[in-house]
Amino acid sequence: MKAPQPALILCMKWGTRYGADYANRLYRAVALGMMGQPFQLVCFTDDAEGLMPAIDARPLPAFDGVPDHLANKPWRKLSLWRTDLGEDLLGRDALVLDLDLVVLGDLTRFFFFFLPVQLVVWRNPTKPQSGVGNTSVFRFRVGSHPEICARFQENPVEVWQREFRIEQELIAARLGDGTATRTTALTDATKADPFYAGLNQMAYWPEGWVLSFKEDLLPRWPQRLWQVVPRPATASVVAFHGKPDPDEAMAGIWPAPWYKKVYKSLRPVGWVADVWR
Repeated sequence: MKAPQPALILCMKWGTRYGADYANRLYRAVALGMMGQPFQLVCFTDDAEGLMPAIDARPLPAFDGVPDHLANKPWRKLSLWRTDLGEDLLGRDALVLDLDLVVLGDLTRFFFFFLPVQLVVWRNPTKPQSGVGNTSVFRFRVGSHPEICARFQENPVEVWQREFRIEQELIAARLGDGTATRTTALTDATKADPFYAGLNQMAYWPEGWVLSFKEDLLPRWPQRLWQVVPRPATASVVAFHGKPDPDEAMAGIWPAPWYKKVYKSLRPVGWVADVWR
C-alpha cells in the first residue's frame, strides 16, 4: 500500500524585505501547528541561501512578460496557479501561507475543512462583504485553474490599470460567486466579461481561524498607546497584512511618515516574540 503524502504547505520569498529568517520561523511554527502530522514545506524563492535544510527550496515559478513593478508585488502569487510547479505537486491540495504571519495553534484543521470548491480563503477583514478573499492563508489544488495566471500574464499592465489593483481581486472574480465582479470598481466591459462571471468555487475559512493583527486585535487609537495587544485564545493564525510586520510589532514599531505617527503607534507586543522564533 502506498504511503499517504504529507500535508503540502507552500510559501513564496523574493526580494530583500523578508529574509531566510522569515521562512525558517515559518517552518518552525508550522512544525508546531501540524501537531506531529507529516508535512512538506515548499518555499519558492529567488534566494535559497540561509534556508533550513528541512525546507524544500525551489525556484520561483515563471512569470514571463510581467514588468518588475508588478512582478515584485503580490501579483507574483498568481504564478502558484500554473501547472508547472512540479510533477510531484500537481493535483495535491496545498495550504499557502504568507511569510508575514504568526502561527498560534492548530494548522491541521485547514486540511480537514472540506467543501466542494477549488479555493478556501480568508474572508477579507477590511471589506468582508466584497466577495474578495485575503490570500494570506488559502488552500487550493495545485494546477486546478491555470487560466488565472494566464489571464494576467497575457496583458498584466492592462489588467492592473483597468481591471484589478491586487491579485486577490482577480482570483475572487474568477472563482467566487460573482460578488467580487459586482463590487469592484470595474469597467462595464470587464463586468460583462464571462471570465469574471464567477465559478462558485470559492469558500471562506470559519470565522476566527485567521485574525488580522490590525483589524481584529489592535486596540483603537488612542487606547493602543497604553493598552497591550491581546493574544487571541483560539485563532490558528494572525496575519500582519500591510504594516507593521511581526518583527516590528514585537518591537513596538509601526513604520509610517512622521505626520502619521500620532495614530500609527503601538506598544511592544510580547506574545509575538514568544511564538515567532
